[in-house]
Amino acid sequence: MAVTTIETSGAADGRLYPGRTAVVSWIFFDWATQPYFTLITTFVFAPYFAAHVAPNAASGQALWGFATAAAGIVIALLSPVFGAIADATGRRKPWIAAFGAMLVIGSCLMWIGRPGAPDLIPPLLAAYVIATIGVEFATVFNNAMMPTLVPPERIGRLSGTGWATGYVGGIVSLIIVLGFLAANPDTGRTLFGVMPLFGLDPVTHEGDRISGPLTGLWFIAFVLPMFLFTPDYPARHRLGAAVREGIGQLRETLRSLPQQRDVALFLIANMIYTDGLVSLFAFGGIYAAGTFGWNTIQIGTFGIILAAAGTLGGWLGGKLDDLLGPKRVIAGSMTLLLLAIVGILMVNTDSILFIPVAPAMPGGPLFASLPERAYLVLGCIIGACGAPLQAASRSLLIRMVPRDRVAQYFGLFALTGKVTSFIGPLLIGIITAATASQKAGMAVLVLFFATGLLLLSQVRVRA
Repeated sequence: MAVTTIETSGAADGRLYPGRTAVVSWIFFDWATQPYFTLITTFVFAPYFAAHVAPNAASGQALWGFATAAAGIVIALLSPVFGAIADATGRRKPWIAAFGAMLVIGSCLMWIGRPGAPDLIPPLLAAYVIATIGVEFATVFNNAMMPTLVPPERIGRLSGTGWATGYVGGIVSLIIVLGFLAANPDTGRTLFGVMPLFGLDPVTHEGDRISGPLTGLWFIAFVLPMFLFTPDYPARHRLGAAVREGIGQLRETLRSLPQQRDVALFLIANMIYTDGLVSLFAFGGIYAAGTFGWNTIQIGTFGIILAAAGTLGGWLGGKLDDLLGPKRVIAGSMTLLLLAIVGILMVNTDSILFIPVAPAMPGGPLFASLPERAYLVLGCIIGACGAPLQAASRSLLIRMVPRDRVAQYFGLFALTGKVTSFIGPLLIGIITAATASQKAGMAVLVLFFATGLLLLSQVRVRA
């Protein structure tokens, strides 16, 4: 629901925009959803699944890739349709609530993933697919609210601030899990040297598994301000009429895309580089676990550092977006990501850039070896560039499309972000399974970013 007594302010374009309370409440959506990406898909649950639920790290990476691909196919097929219907109905919040419920249910079900229980792998991956579909669709409709919140010249800052706030939420959630819930099975203590809260059993990795229910409860708690204080679009049509009108508008938009060269080219570029970015984040923690043998606490600490870099990157990227334009921010971010991936592929446990170095000592200090430190630095570059890449992409889309069809275009945006999103994880899964090499699987990401950067260079953006 929307609060009708919320304060408003004018702008240079003559429109009225809601006040600070509404904007801050909207920003908290990113805070509410980020633990899903931080805890489940990247730094805690995915590496735990590959290391302890699946038969081995390589097969775990492959299975996780296949499940990610399945979710991506569903999102790709349905997001433009739902976006078009939402534009016709006018409302965004009911859709966010419905798909948010899927996120909560799927995340909470991940608690069942006990170690060494292969019979639980299919339902566990099904829960992951449900939650992923929920969080991605909810994000589509949340993004579509942006043009009504701030004037066009502040869209970049709003988008960047949202991503930065989300990364802070990821840091806080990681600290909670690592510092108070997830313990080292050998010592029985958390990163802060205390026993896990609630009597969580380190041997059965309950501290890792609790990241699922925590993600669901976190979303419920922190998405409430958006529902209470951020105005929704006014209702336009009932659902039945909206379905007919929305699908008709979607057909018209799709037919007109060939005449909208720059929008179409940007959507194709987004399709390719988003596939690479999603795959990079999805498998970064798994790759580190397999390469360096890091446990949950080590991977989580790595995640906290990366999220801190992402917070700074998202905040700075938002300012650069309004100053230099989103296209330049996207291109710069992709260039650095490409260089970082190439660097990661040249880091081994006993060498950097093919130069032999001393490997990490078993039981030694955290990030003590040079390869681990190199991986940490390169990971920070990825974290710092990933946030502005995603934030500037959604602000660029808003600058390029009609205001009255923004949800529809965000549906297409999600389509291009997901229609081939199964290809990256699928290729990583296939190549990893075929070669039994995580490095070979990750090498495919170079192609995605190089191609996306080339296509983006051909996009013309009006001043």
